Amino acid sequence: MIGAVLGAFFMQRLILLALCCLAAAFTLPNPAFAEKRVALVIGNSAYQNVPKLPNPANDAGAIADLLRAAKFDVVESKNDLNITDMRRAFRDFSDKVRDADIAVVYYAGHGLEIDGTNYLIPVDAILRRDTDAYDEAITLDRALQVIEPAKQLRLVILDACRDNPFAQSMKRTLASRSLGRGLAGVEPGKPNTLIAFAAKGGSTADDGNGAHSPFATSLLQHLTTPGLDIRRLLGLVRDDVMKATNDRQEPFVYGSLGGADVSLVPAPPAPAASAQGPAADPQAAIRRDYELALQINTQEAWQAFLQQYPTGFYAGLAKAQSNKIAAEAAQAAAAAKARQAEAEKARLAAEQATAAAQAKAAADARAAEQTRLAAEKLKLQEQAKAENAERVRAAAEQAAAEKAAKDKAAADVKAAEDTAKAQAAAADHKSVNVAALPADAGAIKPSATDDAKPAAQDIARSLQTELRRVGCFTGSIDGDWKAASQHALELFDKYGSTKLDVKIASLDAVDAVKSKTARVCPLICDHGYRADGETCVRITCDAGYEIGSDNTCEKKAKAKPVAKQSEPKKNPETSDATRSARAPAASGQLFCGQGGCRPVAKGCHLDDRGTGQPGYGAAREICN
Repeated sequence: MIGAVLGAFFMQRLILLALCCLAAAFTLPNPAFAEKRVALVIGNSAYQNVPKLPNPANDAGAIADLLRAAKFDVVESKNDLNITDMRRAFRDFSDKVRDADIAVVYYAGHGLEIDGTNYLIPVDAILRRDTDAYDEAITLDRALQVIEPAKQLRLVILDACRDNPFAQSMKRTLASRSLGRGLAGVEPGKPNTLIAFAAKGGSTADDGNGAHSPFATSLLQHLTTPGLDIRRLLGLVRDDVMKATNDRQEPFVYGSLGGADVSLVPAPPAPAASAQGPAADPQAAIRRDYELALQINTQEAWQAFLQQYPTGFYAGLAKAQSNKIAAEAAQAAAAAKARQAEAEKARLAAEQATAAAQAKAAADARAAEQTRLAAEKLKLQEQAKAENAERVRAAAEQAAAEKAAKDKAAADVKAAEDTAKAQAAAADHKSVNVAALPADAGAIKPSATDDAKPAAQDIARSLQTELRRVGCFTGSIDGDWKAASQHALELFDKYGSTKLDVKIASLDAVDAVKSKTARVCPLICDHGYRADGETCVRITCDAGYEIGSDNTCEKKAKAKPVAKQSEPKKNPETSDATRSARAPAASGQLFCGQGGCRPVAKGCHLDDRGTGQPGYGAAREICN
């Protein structure tokens, strides 16, 4: 009877639960199927007029299969398209995008930039002149126009930053028209649009030696990760490619999105959070927003972040990143102006303009070049500051994580102790034999974080970087705080009027060095060189002068005459005259004995009956 009542009760609960689920299905959208996702995938490998590319067709096929497996509503896959087929592919895909929430275009193949405009190259392109691109190629703007109707995300992925094979043979119709290396960086005009380049604007990408390019290899690993925000996804791809190419190739993303996460594949439903879970990190939201802004890395993204978080640790990091981008933009503008000035100077010279016009153009070119050099210097400084800010952030976050882990370990130990005490008290109260408890019930177990490396090496590396910036350190930035690094901090104390502890690398020292915006330690040059700003230049002296020991020009000393080696005096006993005087008589006979040989005396002759050889070995000398 009781079993029948319980069975009826559970049946009612199951029916009620089914009705609730059915109602929710009709009233709430299913996140896994609410969005319409469409994609166009193109891979051009079989080029007819330039060397073929081995990987684009393979890359495109693998990406298309991946998107189909991720349940995209539409996946159009095309390979080796000529100009007509390529135009038709974009036209047909535009019909699929009209009611889509997410639209993706993936292109692998050759691409080039002419006068600031990016082109995707069909396989039948010839491109004898730069203006042929208007008729024989597809602009990147065309791809952006096609996906413009998408409501939530418009994404263009370009694995097309390879070396331009048409550059050597392509003729320029205008000398001032630029022909870029790789693709040019571009900011999309519409919101919620991202353009992912396999390599940063103005640089080239590697096609790879395996089945896929390094860029496509990483995309295949991360592109359809459920719930992964697209900005985070592309950041992971960037890290993978830079590691695979030893930092030679840096993928880059242009455009911006809002604050909400956007993923190509929805995340599975999250399990209900535990009521007794750990307390939320108050910096977690700021850190997450900072990382998103870092993935986008545009002035607009950093301005939005600073409006939301105007002060604090991450605000300082955001300002450093924003200043770096501003310096890069200023350098690019200065470089463009310098090129224009040089082109104008060359044009006036070619047209044989007036001397005044040519002189003015030359002055403008010099001024533009000086501005470019200053902007380049500022860019390098801001890049160094931003890189150091990221290293400081990593060290700070690592220290915070270690502290949180230690705090958690301490809390776990205290909880274990409290549990052990409660068990002991209960055992005493109930007269239970405490020997039955485990021997290590109240033991303190070492935390896994006790073996973690401290942040000292990162702090040392940051301090070495700052000391090099102010001219006090010339060694390698390796985080090893030894004699050379300590000597560099001693020099900073000496010339910077500080009293820092040189034996350790501390955050206080990093802040002190970072506060100096100019060189602190004097520039020391080798003998024969002098300091000129931030560089050493060779000292040149006028004719007749040479560089002295004190690095100043001194008059050359006159060379002293070199004494000639005296000839040995002739011995009168061996002189030619003596030898002539002592020459043998006309007979030419010599008398040789134990004392040697001598001419036969005058009026004497030899008795040759000794050996039969006249003049040698004679028995005796006979004189009249």
